[in-house]
Amino acid sequence: MSLRVDFNRPALMGREMEYIQQAIQSGHLSGDGEFTHKCHALLEQELGVKKALLTTSCTHALEMSALLLNIQPGDEVIVPDFTFVSTINAFVLRGATPVFADVRPDTLNLDEKQLPALLSPRTRAIVPVHYAGVACEMDEILRLARPQEIAVVEDNAHGLFGKYKGSPLGSLGDLAAQSFHETKNFSSGEGGALLINDPSLAARAEIIREKGTNRARFFRGQVDKYTWVDIGSSYLPSEILAAFLYGQLEQRVTIQRRREQLWQTYFSALQGWANRNSIQLPTVPAHVEQAYHMFYLLLPDLQTRQRLIATLREQGIYTVFHYLPLHLSEMGQRFGGAAGQFPVTESVSDRLVRLPFHNALTQSEQEQVIESLLDFCF
Repeated sequence: MSLRVDFNRPALMGREMEYIQQAIQSGHLSGDGEFTHKCHALLEQELGVKKALLTTSCTHALEMSALLLNIQPGDEVIVPDFTFVSTINAFVLRGATPVFADVRPDTLNLDEKQLPALLSPRTRAIVPVHYAGVACEMDEILRLARPQEIAVVEDNAHGLFGKYKGSPLGSLGDLAAQSFHETKNFSSGEGGALLINDPSLAARAEIIREKGTNRARFFRGQVDKYTWVDIGSSYLPSEILAAFLYGQLEQRVTIQRRREQLWQTYFSALQGWANRNSIQLPTVPAHVEQAYHMFYLLLPDLQTRQRLIATLREQGIYTVFHYLPLHLSEMGQRFGGAAGQFPVTESVSDRLVRLPFHNALTQSEQEQVIESLLDFCF
């Protein structure tokens, strides 16, 4: 009898439950307690960023980025068309106009060659997404952005501990957003972080994250009371979430080694099969160290993709597709989106399927997935 193989399954990887108990016993469960500070310190040290601030989601980290950059109605923000809605929605909330870019056919990242034609006097930010934890071509993106003082905000939801030419993802742009959603390598169920590389933004980021108050300065003894000084909202996760996350981050070497093993097993077992059946496996350029966030297949067409998903589901194997093109969404069409504008994104969206890939995936489960794929009739 076949095992049920979930696409994703949360797992305890270290001392998460012990740390949650410690947080409860400490008497401090609201934000910015001991475990929040431990997560901040670990991220800052490992990534070499000026400041890290845990948030309640990656979406909120992106919203904080829009606030920090003072995005105003009419400002333009460039994003890949193949991404999650939060990437652009955070800026549209502030009145920005999205400018979509097609993606590369190899890495599925923002196609940097399209940027020169998309830049305008109203461009305020470029938001590259490191899809599947494989870095965008950041040198070219930064080369185009810096002379025009255009901010670069890395959407690094997939890419924690990945690298581009030796530099950690999240450390390259002015700002970066991380995700600790349950589908990510490191999870707190829901959660995120804002990474700040521009020192001039660090102090204001604390204020925005604390409901527009200088509360953080008060608790450091820098002011004798705290008050409302700027716009902001409540972006702090609880200490329970931070404690769970710290237990996961402590196991970063073990987790990443395990995910690398899973990724390499899929790649080695499926490479010949993929070549014979015109299936594209993930592309990882030589100058990139990927984060091993996911393993996907690009099938020849939509019909084959849908049939594969259904066939695997019948065998108890749960696979999923990914993003729909933003420009074809109801909101995207309000901003001028129309069929045929971004052919790579439209093609990829129809053909991509993500295989089960998570920290708790067992050898027998992965073998079942591989065997079922190799038996699939085209």
